[in-house]
Amino acid sequence: MPACPLKIDLHTHILPESWPDLSERYGQGSWPRLEHTSPGCARVMIDDRLFREVEPSTWDPTVRLADCDRCGVDVQVLSTVPVMFSYSAKVADALDLSRLLNDHLAGVCADRPTRFVGLGTIPMQDPDVAVKELQRCVEELGLAGVQIGSHVNGANLDDPALFGVFEAAAALNAAVFVHPWEMLGGQRMTKYWLPWLVGMPAETALAICSVIFGGVLERLPALRIAFAHGGGAFAFTLGRIDYGFKVRPDLCAVDCSLSPRGQLGRFYVDSLVHDAAALKYLIEVMGTERVALGSDYPFALGEKEPGALIETLDGLSTTARARLLGGSALEFLGLTADAFVGTDDSAATTTARPPAGGSPTGSPTMGP
Repeated sequence: MPACPLKIDLHTHILPESWPDLSERYGQGSWPRLEHTSPGCARVMIDDRLFREVEPSTWDPTVRLADCDRCGVDVQVLSTVPVMFSYSAKVADALDLSRLLNDHLAGVCADRPTRFVGLGTIPMQDPDVAVKELQRCVEELGLAGVQIGSHVNGANLDDPALFGVFEAAAALNAAVFVHPWEMLGGQRMTKYWLPWLVGMPAETALAICSVIFGGVLERLPALRIAFAHGGGAFAFTLGRIDYGFKVRPDLCAVDCSLSPRGQLGRFYVDSLVHDAAALKYLIEVMGTERVALGSDYPFALGEKEPGALIETLDGLSTTARARLLGGSALEFLGLTADAFVGTDDSAATTTARPPAGGSPTGSPTMGP
């Protein structure tokens, strides 16, 4: 492994190479299944509908590591594909699937602890059960935290029923990575891949605004939470959002006292914005200490060379670039860099860090 700074890809997805027939296992419902159609080719199906064609990089750690080595990625943070969340299923069934996926994820990470970190999945439709599985993920499986969806069956992340999950995550020192799914406005976005191109950025911005206006970040300053896809449209509409808070506090400030701009230091986003000008602006808004490399590996909308946009961006100091490539991810995950350096695959260990709402520890946003 190269010397620090590390290059850590915060946003990657993995599936088991196979799993049981879930419709048969649970006796009802529409469940994802993986069909291997030929060597090296498979597709995720829901009933008779094709959800996504996938390749061995989706399930084979050896292929993943070869791609990492080719692109200079030292560590991948693994999480399931959001189609597996199953929030609309019976709680017992969703918990069973979560445990199956989390056990698989923990096994992959245990085999290569200096190359992989895991974020589990939890049945958010029952917060009490979700907290118990979150505890198991962290305390028994050694995962760094969990990935959750941007809403739970239409309930935004400020829903009071969900607060206990965030409270437990903060108490457990567990990272929470929020990924958009089942995007809003789907009935108007049936063509042109619009749910992924337009719906996903809007859905992610909605999730961020929910935890800001809902007072979640204000009430839990130690919560480590990050949002995928550059935080979606949030940074690019922050001026409007913050202005709205100021001119209509009777509508916007009913559950929080801090302005949206005043809460910027309390959450992270990944770097996946696909455009140098957009990334520069995202860094200007969020600061290098709150932006972390994320590629959405191994899917089509991901960055093909993880970190290339950061590595080629003009105007970044060496310290700022290192923060974006690895330092922010380490802080979000609550991990130390030395856990990933070496060849003995010794297990990563968590370490204390300042609260997400505290003073930034990173480098200046942009430097000469």
